[in-house]
Amino acid sequence: MSRRGRWGAGLAGIVVAGAVAVGVAVAPTAAAAPPLPPVTPEALAASVITAKPGPMNGTVTVDNELGLPAIPQVPQLGNGTSTVRVWSNGDGKGRAAIPSPDGERTLVSDGTTRWSYDSTDRTVTKAPAHPANAPAHPGRPGGVDPQTDPSGAATQMIADLRKTSTVTVDGTTDVAGRSAYQLVLTPLPTERTLLREVRVAVDAEKRIPLQLTVLATGSPQPALTVGFSDITFGPQDQSLFTFTPPPGTAVKDAPARGPGGQSGPPQGAQAPKVVGDGWDRVIVAQKPATRPNPNRDEGDAPDLSALGTPVSGPWGQGRLISTAVATAIVTNDGRIAAGAVPEQVLSEALGR
Repeated sequence: MSRRGRWGAGLAGIVVAGAVAVGVAVAPTAAAAPPLPPVTPEALAASVITAKPGPMNGTVTVDNELGLPAIPQVPQLGNGTSTVRVWSNGDGKGRAAIPSPDGERTLVSDGTTRWSYDSTDRTVTKAPAHPANAPAHPGRPGGVDPQTDPSGAATQMIADLRKTSTVTVDGTTDVAGRSAYQLVLTPLPTERTLLREVRVAVDAEKRIPLQLTVLATGSPQPALTVGFSDITFGPQDQSLFTFTPPPGTAVKDAPARGPGGQSGPPQGAQAPKVVGDGWDRVIVAQKPATRPNPNRDEGDAPDLSALGTPVSGPWGQGRLISTAVATAIVTNDGRIAAGAVPEQVLSEALGR
């Protein structure tokens, strides 16, 4: 995947991250709400953050109405329904199989190395699996990889947002054949955000998020739902968490992101800046400078200059990309500001 392809996928990731988290969910089932013991919102949220569910596997269904175009390497970000198959050993190792129109991407984290294999062009990229400065997630050593641990990504969202939210429990539900509580986070009135609420179906026994639904202000229909359509807990085949490149596959190292290959901005780029917190947090990043590469495949990412509408402000000129739950400004000088916020909040963040 070319640098430009990685940056296009990165922009999409920032937009979705600004929309609170990587979403995984299916439409609520029509089954009767299962009877469960009462639980306070505070106790339920706290139990999610400290849960250690152990090994599991499942199918994640993504129902996406964000309004983003189809993006190579991350087809799940385009409008429509898609699926991802995931496995976890419960101790920092994971695997994901992500279908694409022309093949499949396979992501494997073996605890030391993170492998990304694209069957379409038969290329493999490897990188350190868990940089030392990655934020650790309880029960998932070394940090959260939202592509191989969607429940961990939703858990991180709860931890990030609960201090700036009204948190309630709205009854119970059934997801993938498992009883769950409905945890609802609603932004406080002081939060400037495009979102009305986020609903998380929490497994009554394991206390992990089974389903996440993002609703935008002014719309009765979910903009993004992400969750398990099937899930099984128990020991997994350990061979799933190792990866051997197929014969004839080109293997390359991911670009070093900091001293010793640690997590950080790509070489030639400034570290992303976070402005604000909670629901109106904005991420401002700088596109790294690149030199012309005649061998680069320009067709593996969208032309960002063709997306959105022209905008300007004290920060300069650029293009505004809007979705139902997030906005992003791509400036002419290579900066990107994104969040689940109105344009004015992005403009203020760029001015800081």
